[in-house]
Amino acid sequence: MIKDGNDLLLLFTIGILVSVVFVLLVMLLSLASMVQSIAGEKEAPAPDANKFWLKVAGLKPLSREQELLLHEDYDGIKELNNPVPAWFNALFYGTVAFGLVYLLVYHQWNAAPLQSQEYDKEVYIAQLASQERLKNTPVDDINENNVKESKDQAVITSGKATYTQYCAACHGQAGEGGVGPNLTDNYWLHGGTLASIFKTIKYGVPERGMVAWGTQITPTQISNISNFITSLKGSNPPNGKAPQGEQMQ
Repeated sequence: MIKDGNDLLLLFTIGILVSVVFVLLVMLLSLASMVQSIAGEKEAPAPDANKFWLKVAGLKPLSREQELLLHEDYDGIKELNNPVPAWFNALFYGTVAFGLVYLLVYHQWNAAPLQSQEYDKEVYIAQLASQERLKNTPVDDINENNVKESKDQAVITSGKATYTQYCAACHGQAGEGGVGPNLTDNYWLHGGTLASIFKTIKYGVPERGMVAWGTQITPTQISNISNFITSLKGSNPPNGKAPQGEQMQ
């Protein structure tokens, strides 16, 4: 049962593919018939089956070549007025029909979503899933105003794991910097205190391409990442990025 425009377009596409396969088969059979006809032309008339395939392929036997000659001569070179093969016309008009169906389904009837609409739908579904995941996560009230510094190894380890998953792609595995700034020196673009780091992670920096992670991870995770980043100060990893921002004491 056809439920929407996508099903209709799928069926039509399958029909086009079947037609293409049929056309290719016709071409092969026509060429085989042509060769057979040419080989046996002087001996006997071509069978009706061969004539049918030759007609579909738009081919003429060599005995009728004079009928196809154009009354033009270019330095002794003459041109044959061969008709367009039936299979080519079928394929051409098939693509035209496909285009018309596509236009109606996607742009007139709006029976199926465009690629941009499908993308927006997938993004929306992902956002709902993220919100649902956060909703089912135990509530915590940690924010940039009450985040606490912790030297607990479990907190640092958890923060490192979350940092590796979400932050390392831009800031490096050891905080040495990359697309984003170095997190191990004393220079900071948006403040180097624990509260400032928490705030930057939570709200992001859109003008610099940093995501607002507060909509995707929990406040506890942000707190753990912030404490892990604080623990990196002065670690001086190899290939550290040049300082950026203002120096902090």
